Amino acid sequence: MSATIDTTILKEELNTPYVVSPEAISFYQEYGYVKLKNVLSAEVLAYYGDVITDLVFKLNKLTKPMEERTTYERAFLQIMNLWREDETAKEFVFSKRLAQIAADLMGVEGVRLYHDQALYKEPSGGITPWHADQFYWPLASPKTVTIWIPLQATPMDMGPLAFAEKSQAVEIGRDVEISDESEALMSQSLTQFNLNETPFELGEVSYHAGWLFHRAGANLSTKPRKVMTMIYMDKDQRIIQPKNSFQKADWETWLASSPVGSVPDSPLNPILYSR
Repeated sequence: MSATIDTTILKEELNTPYVVSPEAISFYQEYGYVKLKNVLSAEVLAYYGDVITDLVFKLNKLTKPMEERTTYERAFLQIMNLWREDETAKEFVFSKRLAQIAADLMGVEGVRLYHDQALYKEPSGGITPWHADQFYWPLASPKTVTIWIPLQATPMDMGPLAFAEKSQAVEIGRDVEISDESEALMSQSLTQFNLNETPFELGEVSYHAGWLFHRAGANLSTKPRKVMTMIYMDKDQRIIQPKNSFQKADWETWLASSPVGSVPDSPLNPILYSR
């Protein structure tokens, strides 16, 4: 990293409001996702991207050869809650700008962090099967959203995120974990929905609802597809009784086993933006 970088300017950008147009909010509410251009500058992505990348390779424990991995393991290296590992990563994860966009899109007064996760799809990394994130979350309300932030421009051969438009409103597949089975089942079940599968420019991000079905292609390029994500929930969200073993694990790991029926307000789930 260059010693001449003025990190004050980068921090200011992360906490400066972003004007979300009424059209973008309307699109998100109807289609279950939205892609927004020029949300973050190349300078912010380069500086914080280097920090995130260093953490991913420092903390990664998945070292099996690609041919020995499961479909899920081939999809990406997955490192959670970087904000608890490094103060600079925390600056990025706690960005008021990114949290404010989430609140605007969901139409809520404020948002809490569920957790962050880096998703690095290595060269020759496989597909990310169709799935809906909220299958894993013991949360009462559908007012949840994930921001997907590519740390580089992401052309089609790198496996950008793809969305089944309006699928957040259907019940099919809500009891299926991410797997070969979810890919096969949802490939058939989701034919009724239009697929948005397009490249991401540098600085472009997407937000998708917790129950929206999405997938990503394989990384056919020679470079890793580096992505950072944060999951936001309505600050008034409530915890429900876990419905499967994955939700039980999430309740214990990301919600500090807070009581069922309560607001998840432990130190693990800080409010990142409030009006």
